This record gives sequence, structure tokens and C-alpha cells, in this order.
Amino acid sequence: MKFFLQYVGCFFAFFSAGFLITSTWTDCWMVNADDSLEVSTKCRGLWWECVTNVFDGIQTCDEYDSIYAEHPVKLVLTRAMMITADILSGFGFLFLVLGLDCVKFLPDEPLIKLRICVVSGVMLLIAGLPGITGSVWYAVDVYVERSSLLFHNVFLGIQYKFGWSCWLGMAGSLGCFLSGSLLTCCMYLFRETSSGRLHSAYSLRKGYSSAATVVTNVHLPSSQTATSKMYAVDTRV
Repeated sequence: MKFFLQYVGCFFAFFSAGFLITSTWTDCWMVNADDSLEVSTKCRGLWWECVTNVFDGIQTCDEYDSIYAEHPVKLVLTRAMMITADILSGFGFLFLVLGLDCVKFLPDEPLIKLRICVVSGVMLLIAGLPGITGSVWYAVDVYVERSSLLFHNVFLGIQYKFGWSCWLGMAGSLGCFLSGSLLTCCMYLFRETSSGRLHSAYSLRKGYSSAATVVTNVHLPSSQTATSKMYAVDTRV
């Protein structure tokens, strides 16, 4: 059961980290709403904006201004949260790989490997927080902006809805929560079981060593007595 949980957690951690990284560095966080009159698809990401011709598939992209330039608060905070989620999920996955039993890393320390798995689970849980916050906040902001324009009958030429990059960020964040929950909650139970087994093995080893010491002490007095008698004879002479 422990191996199964490790592999399931590793599976979700791998795809979650991949989804978050792909979401951060792709250009379809916002896409123009469906319109039969449009001949191109316009996507906006966190770093650039791209326009794709519907007929020939030619895509042109324009990067945003420097990161030191003034940008909307939504864009800046979403960038920061997604990069944080990328780093935490990436390190969480690497730690998890080191904690797998099939990896020849600290093979004689099963308790330490379990602790590594638990630590990776905590990192994945923490990574899911900024990921889901940035993705949902961005999506809600886009939805509220579009709804307010439609409610007031305002048409600005292009109306956006959140695209597949935003969905990918949400999926990666939920995957981080799932894998982190498996590794922290379930693996912690195996940690207690392993620690109990190690404690019992240590008690047995201690009992064997104490028994061996008693047996040794039983045989020692005769030899010590003979030695003391010889020493006494020598001193009398």
C-alpha cells in the first residue's frame, strides 16, 4: 500500500508541476470570446500577447514591456504567485523522487525516506495555495470585467474570457493539493508504523545485547578468581 501511495503521489506531483510551469509560460490566460465575424484568435498571457489567424494559422506575438515597467496589479501578483507555485512544486517533486523506495538513496534509512516524502507533500500543499489563488483570481477578474461590459451594453470591439492556460493552472494547483494530501496524511500513518517497528527491533537488539552481557559476566568470575589467586601467590613469594 505504501508503494502504491508513493507512485500515485509521484504521478500527480509530476503532472501538477508540469501543468503549473506550462500555465505560467504560455500565452492563453485570456482569449477573445467567440464571434463569427472574427478572423483571428487573440490570446493574452502573463508575459506576451499573441494573435493567430484562423485561416492560415500564422501567429504573431508581442511581448509586454519590461518587468520594471508599470503593469496592472492583477498581472504582477499573478506572475509572482505562479512563479512561487512553480518553484515549490518543482522542488516538491524532486524531494519526492528522492524519497521513493525504488530510488537508491539512503536505502538503509527507511524512516528518513518517509520523512522526505512527508516534507515533499507539505511543499506541494504550499505550492497549491499560490497556484490556485493566482489562477482563480485572474479568472474571476476576467469574468467580472466581461460581465460588467455586457451588463452595461458596452462593446469595445474585443471581449475576453479566460483561456486554457488559466484552466491548466487550476488543474495543476488541484493536483498539488491531491498529491500533497496523499503524501502528508497517508504517509504519516506509515511513518508511525515504521517507527514502531524500528523501536521494537531496537528493543530486541538491546535485549539480546544485555543477555549476552549477563552470560559473559557469569563466566568472568572464575577466570578472575584464578587470576587473583595467582597474583596472591606471587605476592606471598
